[in-house]
Amino acid sequence: MTSIAIDAMGGDFGCEPIVSGVISALKEREFHAFLVGDKAQIEPLIPTRFKNSITFVQADEVFDMGEGATDALKRKESSIYKAVELVKNGECKAVVSAGHSGATMSLATLRIGRLKNVARPPLATLMPNSHGTHTLVLDVGANTDCKAEYLFQFGIMGEAYATEIMGLNSPRLGLLSNGEEDSKGNEITKEAFKQLKSLKNFVGNAEGNQIFDGSVDVIITDGFIGNVVLKASEGVASAINKLIKKEVKKSPIAITGAVLMNKVFKIVKKNTDYDEYGGAPLLGVNGCVIISHGKSTPKAIKNAVFQALKFSNSNINSVIENKLSHFEN
Repeated sequence: MTSIAIDAMGGDFGCEPIVSGVISALKEREFHAFLVGDKAQIEPLIPTRFKNSITFVQADEVFDMGEGATDALKRKESSIYKAVELVKNGECKAVVSAGHSGATMSLATLRIGRLKNVARPPLATLMPNSHGTHTLVLDVGANTDCKAEYLFQFGIMGEAYATEIMGLNSPRLGLLSNGEEDSKGNEITKEAFKQLKSLKNFVGNAEGNQIFDGSVDVIITDGFIGNVVLKASEGVASAINKLIKKEVKKSPIAITGAVLMNKVFKIVKKNTDYDEYGGAPLLGVNGCVIISHGKSTPKAIKNAVFQALKFSNSNINSVIENKLSHFEN
């Protein structure tokens, strides 16, 4: 049975939504949950019938969002440190945390370690597109400054995720740029372009709109741009949702139309709802690390656990190592 470590104390709203999400996951899938945190707070939230599927790991400290990411290495009694250690020691196959993302990434990289030949682990996320499927974007925040070599490796890791996790046979890879022409981009992306051309599924430069039109399956970028794209997209989606609600309320006819389109709205919401994905995988580490938003709902945590289970039971890490070995210097 797959064991998953969950940082039960890391979210913005305490342990309740996290524990609730884990219980929801246990209702649907078979796995063993290691809940890391204050047992006195966590245990009363666990229904008796699920206690055999849960192991409590006491952690007396919570790593605060305002602390520096690298300080996490010194906080050995924190819930995120102990959760990561469970993966490092082989007791669990994956860790899920809605806590300090920088601390989680630092601990994962330095304690769990990188896969062979991985220079920098990128954070990946799925974004909805107009085909009703998803586009994988990486990096979305782990590496703000990148070399061309890193972007090249992101392409290899993104391709592996798309095939092993998303189930795509020949995922199309695009390098995010300010134009589709081969000559576009800055010095780093131009060099990365040359390297990425050696991958048969690389289709060239991709503009920002191609993240959402379904013309590419994997978008490669650095963590600075990727994070800006991610936050801007979330902001646009939220603004459009509010504008639609505001305009609908102005007209009885619009209200009637909205009622008739309720099913359509639900489908669109499901395709664009963060809770449906649950978290972002940190690729290139020697295990599985899923990083969730601090404001994650129980539904988001449940789906983050499902992501961890799917990742842990796949061959993605061996595929990444195998692919990178072909380009070893």
